Amino acid sequence: MVREKFTAFFLAIALALLAFPISLQAEGVEDTAPEISPDLPNGKRVLFDNTHGQTAGQADWVIDGAFSDFAEGIAKNGYEVKELRQKDPFDVGDLIPYDVFIIPEANIPFKKEEQAAIVEYVENGGSVFFISDHYNADRNKNRWDSSEIMNGFRRGAFDNPLKGMDKEERESTAMQNVESSDWLSNHFGIRFRYNAPGTVVADQVVAPKDSFNITKGISKVTMHAGSTLAITNPDTAKGIVYLPDNLDESNKWGPAVDEGIYHGGGKEEGPYVAISKLKRGKAAFIGDSSPVEDATPKYRNEETGKPKRTYDGFQEADNAELLLNMVDWLAEDENYARFSDTEIPLDDVSPMLEKELPINTTEPKEEPWNEPLAGYDWFDPLTFAPGAYGSKLDSVKDPSYQFKMEEPISNVEPFTVELIISGLSPGQIVSGYNVGMYLDGGMQVAKIQNENGDWPSSYGYSEAFTLAANESGIASKKLTIQVKKGVQGKVNLRLRKNSSKLYTTTVLVK
Repeated sequence: MVREKFTAFFLAIALALLAFPISLQAEGVEDTAPEISPDLPNGKRVLFDNTHGQTAGQADWVIDGAFSDFAEGIAKNGYEVKELRQKDPFDVGDLIPYDVFIIPEANIPFKKEEQAAIVEYVENGGSVFFISDHYNADRNKNRWDSSEIMNGFRRGAFDNPLKGMDKEERESTAMQNVESSDWLSNHFGIRFRYNAPGTVVADQVVAPKDSFNITKGISKVTMHAGSTLAITNPDTAKGIVYLPDNLDESNKWGPAVDEGIYHGGGKEEGPYVAISKLKRGKAAFIGDSSPVEDATPKYRNEETGKPKRTYDGFQEADNAELLLNMVDWLAEDENYARFSDTEIPLDDVSPMLEKELPINTTEPKEEPWNEPLAGYDWFDPLTFAPGAYGSKLDSVKDPSYQFKMEEPISNVEPFTVELIISGLSPGQIVSGYNVGMYLDGGMQVAKIQNENGDWPSSYGYSEAFTLAANESGIASKKLTIQVKKGVQGKVNLRLRKNSSKLYTTTVLVK
């Protein structure tokens, strides 16, 4: 029924456009949900949620944005991948056609009927992957963090999910049928902690034979401010990746609102990555979005309108392999109802501070962590900045980039490349750029001469440089480059700004 409604809606829009040819984005019609089709289909389908603020703040957790590496990796393994984009709450009918439902870090709470839909979907054989973050990662400043949304209750507001909200927020569509509960623990035997470890490498990994082979080939998983989980029912939930032992407050995320580390790391702190079994279906959990993201954001910040900066976490350590292994496990049908029906060793119930119990949680610092800008309402896309997901207006067009050089490039003598940036404002000064050359797989193969004429001692990106646009809005810079001897064939030439990828092209080296 939901699909029929939306089919009719978009058909009406299409007919209107025939009579009035205008930009979809300019009139506020949401761009179509992206899909990725595999070259060699395995007959299975994966759905990513984008109905709960997955693009709020600096997040860009969409399959054609900063979750594209993950989504494309899934597709390369044979899965059809699609993104859920709709205004109505999802129901079980939206989920049933898919083998795996992935929920990237949510910033708008689930309604009670959506929680029920997830449970019904899993109980009947579907699988869900919850990707959360650390406490106080409230990207749209609505007082609900991702870990709270996944758990079903706000810290210090179990008796009132609307605590601190003004009349408009309370009466918004987004907050209707939102009720406090401990649903994640009640159904999946697990709960996200409200701790906040900082930059940590999780290197305690359960053996593949005890993790259904999910951890095969995995030795390290990175965290850049995240959370761990607490096992509340070992019959149905199990940890598979843990942080190191002997962590303390020096290992917490800098802006953490409390001690950040609750149980000293390791097994006591609870798993960083975990799995769960509920009747015919399964679930998986990770306490940070950093290992999933890449550096290719699509949308502008919905509050400020500024470009987003995301990072290449998916390529760090064994993150990519773990995440793709997890999807394979989630998509596989199983004939047992709980882990206690298998031969894998069960976990112990995680230790819990008194303040971690749902009814006893407190709000160490009043939320939101910062006042929203005037005119921005997290629940109303009509207030979103141009270029944001859901906004009516396109953002200002980004600059275009070009490298000019003679090809093929020599691997014996230094050569000159001219970088040209067009579409800037006349006289605009831009900075933070650097250039590098690398092979597929990431190995750097070029040295770029410094401004003072010296050559760096190792292969890698150039030192950062600044450009000034002329009266036509064009800026250029010539770079002298030496490719590593012996390198031949196609090489990637990339421009970055403050570590974010801007433009990459392939050049031929002889």
